[in-house]
Amino acid sequence: MSLSLFSLLPAKKPGLSVFLILACLLLHTAAWAQKPDRQERLSRLENAKIAFLTDKLTLTQDQAQRFWPLYNEFTDKRRDLNRRQRQLRTSDPEGLTDQQIKDNLTQAFAMRQQEVTLEKEYFEKFQKVLSIRQVGRLYLAEREFTREVLHRLDERRGGPRSGDVAAPR
Repeated sequence: MSLSLFSLLPAKKPGLSVFLILACLLLHTAAWAQKPDRQERLSRLENAKIAFLTDKLTLTQDQAQRFWPLYNEFTDKRRDLNRRQRQLRTSDPEGLTDQQIKDNLTQAFAMRQQEVTLEKEYFEKFQKVLSIRQVGRLYLAEREFTREVLHRLDERRGGPRSGDVAAPR
């Protein structure tokens, strides 16, 4: 992670920070319209998320240096668990034996428990770097960022926006 990104987000100037985040998201959306390769899109999305979370958490330089390696470690572990959970899913459960279905469900429950354990573990670790209010804002900001990305994808695809109600026929 480049620390120069953190210096762009002064906690004392929230208007500028919001502008920078919106600019990143707009650039990100424009970049997706040009269809760059998947890795480049993911990198841009990750940079937008870093800027978004840094602003929402009002991280100091010191906190950012300690927080991001920890958060990246947490995200990698969470992503691995999610990948393993997806591998257990099947679109044709009828093609499995009863024992295979039972084993898959048992493994899925175990992985969900691992995910809760992971969340608790990093909740404790985050508190060593952030204030409890910042930790609370982290979880809210993650959901907010995801909603914003999904909203922008819906807009690009011309789909209904979240919260929009379709007109009755």
